[in-house]
Amino acid sequence: MDKVEYWVDISDYDYDTAEAMFKTGRYLYVGFCCHQAMEKIFKAYYTLKLKETAPYTHNLAFLAKKSELWDFFSEEQIEFIEYLEPLNIKTRYPEYKEKIIKIMSKEKCEYVLIKTKELREWTKLKLLKN
Repeated sequence: MDKVEYWVDISDYDYDTAEAMFKTGRYLYVGFCCHQAMEKIFKAYYTLKLKETAPYTHNLAFLAKKSELWDFFSEEQIEFIEYLEPLNIKTRYPEYKEKIIKIMSKEKCEYVLIKTKELREWTKLKLLKN
């Protein structure tokens, strides 16, 4: 398996995990897993585009900008990335968990899942074109 395929597969796994968390009402982790899914699909694109190992970072905007994927985003996609970005780090720390639990309602989680699915599929199409 090549590195691009590895990142795509693990992105799929993380997205499936986000859906499982949603179905079981574990809303705290939906945003985290969606962030992970986007991070890994962006790393797949980065690896394909730059022909080098993706850097160790969780920063979605950095990965997208460095790989020039950012240049193709709509304003709506950029806004979603900015919305999703803090859900990765803040979920890891106890002082943020209560805040995130209050923010991530069922409706917000459903929105995050839908937008993550859309952006992942869009990115997968970009992968196929390169």
